[in-house]
Amino acid sequence: MSGIGEGQRGRSLGRSAPLLGVLLVLLAGWFGWSAVQQWRQEANGQALEEARDQAVQGLQDAAAGQLKQLQQQLKNERVQQALQAGDAAAAALAVRESWTGVEQAEVLTADLANAYAAPAAFGYARLALLEAALAEGKPSLRVVRDGGGNRLGLAAPVQLGSLGPAVLYVRQPLLRLTAPLDQVSAPTTGFLGLRQGMHDLVTQGDASLAESAEALARPVNGTPLRLVAAVPNVEAGPLGLGALASAIVALLLAFIAVLLVVGRGRLPKTLPLPRRAAAAVADHGPTLSESLQQAPPAAAAVTSSGDATPPPPPPVPAEALAAGIFRAYDIRGVVGSELTPKTAALIGQAIGTVALEQGLREVVIGRDGRLSGPELAAGLAEGLRRAGCAVIDIGLAPTPLVYYAAFHLRTGTCVAVTGSHNPPEYNGFKVVIGGETLSGDAITDLYQRIVEGRLVQAAEPGDYQQRDVAADYIQRIADDVQLDRPLKVVADAGNGVAGALAPQLLEAIGAEVIPLYCDVDGSFPNHHPDPSEPANLEDLVQTVKRFGADLGVAFDGDGDRLGVVTGEGKIIYADRLLMLFAADVLMRNPGAMVIYDVKCTGKLSDHVLRNGGSPLMWKTGHSLMKAKMRETDAELAGEMSGHFFFKERWFGFDDGLYAAARLLEILAQREETPDEVLAELPEMVATPELKVPVAEGTPHALVAMLVAAAQSPDNPYVGGRLSTIDGLRVDFPDGWGLVRASNTTPVLVLRFEGNDEAALERIQALFRSQLQPVLGDTPLGF
Repeated sequence: MSGIGEGQRGRSLGRSAPLLGVLLVLLAGWFGWSAVQQWRQEANGQALEEARDQAVQGLQDAAAGQLKQLQQQLKNERVQQALQAGDAAAAALAVRESWTGVEQAEVLTADLANAYAAPAAFGYARLALLEAALAEGKPSLRVVRDGGGNRLGLAAPVQLGSLGPAVLYVRQPLLRLTAPLDQVSAPTTGFLGLRQGMHDLVTQGDASLAESAEALARPVNGTPLRLVAAVPNVEAGPLGLGALASAIVALLLAFIAVLLVVGRGRLPKTLPLPRRAAAAVADHGPTLSESLQQAPPAAAAVTSSGDATPPPPPPVPAEALAAGIFRAYDIRGVVGSELTPKTAALIGQAIGTVALEQGLREVVIGRDGRLSGPELAAGLAEGLRRAGCAVIDIGLAPTPLVYYAAFHLRTGTCVAVTGSHNPPEYNGFKVVIGGETLSGDAITDLYQRIVEGRLVQAAEPGDYQQRDVAADYIQRIADDVQLDRPLKVVADAGNGVAGALAPQLLEAIGAEVIPLYCDVDGSFPNHHPDPSEPANLEDLVQTVKRFGADLGVAFDGDGDRLGVVTGEGKIIYADRLLMLFAADVLMRNPGAMVIYDVKCTGKLSDHVLRNGGSPLMWKTGHSLMKAKMRETDAELAGEMSGHFFFKERWFGFDDGLYAAARLLEILAQREETPDEVLAELPEMVATPELKVPVAEGTPHALVAMLVAAAQSPDNPYVGGRLSTIDGLRVDFPDGWGLVRASNTTPVLVLRFEGNDEAALERIQALFRSQLQPVLGDTPLGF
């Protein structure tokens, strides 16, 4: 009997050989197709890079040719005679007539008075080009918005007779520069684009790849342009194998298949298979058919009847949830009395409900170094999972890292558990859903959902995983920012969570870092982590001087704000830093919008205009700033409190760590010392932010009273220009004053600035006379 059984098994194996061979052939085809696809993608990538390099060379030659022709025009005898005679119109006409194809030429005096009289009509991009030519003292070239569209603009400094320095502006068709792009052809599966700042001027290929095109970008030397390129990611083969490995596996599988099929006729009719002991047969469980015939286990029967979605949680009594923690910019309150793990879970469930309504399921969470962080983060995660969201927990992280993770992991949604710069007993949540930071009514809506019971309750909790993205964040910045020369920097994190990352990041970009209070301690034992308060920078000033450092940088509790002191120990307030950032960004993005809050210096607007930008004053608040940036497509924004928002080369969220890197990059490019560079920034006699404590719930009402008085017929601020977009700001010819209600703590925030001490005192006295009757005996502090 055993011989018969073994013969049957041998014949069965022989009959199954062709079927197994076909299966192996299919597998070989799968691996082979993957290898071919990977080779094709790699070939497309190589072809794209070759096209890019060819185009870059052509663009550089075209730009150099245009600048050379401009210089030849300046040597033209007719042009020279007109310039020496001080006849701007004749000089411009001579250029137009001698340079074929020129659309426009004009000569403007170096003060650019007519241009600055109506900068929007003249064009911010043209202004930036002319300022660059005058500042550099040589011909300059940029793409400008002029003549109803994108044009090639050229400018060169000239001497206009007795009128003195001037600048020649020439407008050319953009094709004079971009023609070389028509000589190359990018693979249709790739993307090639000529980019200035963040704007694509000419593109080829798949536009959906534009966002990832910076990775293969190459600068067009002699211009502010760069050629960006991208190809789809090369997808790994089966089991993650590369092209060569996939090809080898395909060949091996095909070879085995051939052996099986070809060798089928020579298989013995009785294949001697090894015998198995009877006991061994008994060890095997039931066959597949036997298993299918068996009744399912009891547990399976139970799950089959539980398909109904569980009901949502009952409404929470309004008195059980502190409405005051749902503030203008974020959610924030005192731990224990206003914020508990249970409250965090309800907030998480509300956030999850809103995210799911927008088709968003994955949510990144992270927490700062406060002692209450772990339990509140756990409660938040529980609530998000109750709603059915998948939680990606990046653990201890500065708020900017949480924002970055939402981009890096492509969730678009995140929650940072942080009390920011508030005292240790506070904590809270900063919320981003679908790339938009929640503020105002969107935050109030979370409260309403909880008290009304409008929360999603999923049948099963969402997934939970932990990720570490800190190394990716540092690498992403270090790949873009590298210092031209080393700078010695003291980094003061105030025992906030930024201390876990700041030294490594600044070292990665080429700085020598001296850490100060960079060990994370949620009790903040050394000083409060708020760099907008001068008293909190005293240790940093002393350490910078002691070590002879070039600069000192300070971060707030969650790392989204930056403070700076010079090597000489002078505090550089954020509005003056914004001037430096604006000038740098506008060099590459002429005409770009720069937004600043109502607390910033009156010199900022003029500085942005002088550098060819478009200034806009707006309300204070990180979420309000980000919303305005999205609305206006601004490249840069900043607040007096130290929040900086870079859209150029970054993601548009506030990031104190990234702002520090960009600051060091700018300073390292200059031959002057950081002290000398920062001293060049326009400055008035000014106060820091002054904070006057008032009763809880009264700040906005008090400011409303002051605004009403200012707008009355008996306006006490005669000669001043009123602004009421956020509190009351009054601008005079020689200075300004501000009073506004804080949206985070029960205080009035004031700031004053004047051309000199006398102007400053006069403006302060005027505000003092209006504030004191309203506040009674409350000391004003100025």
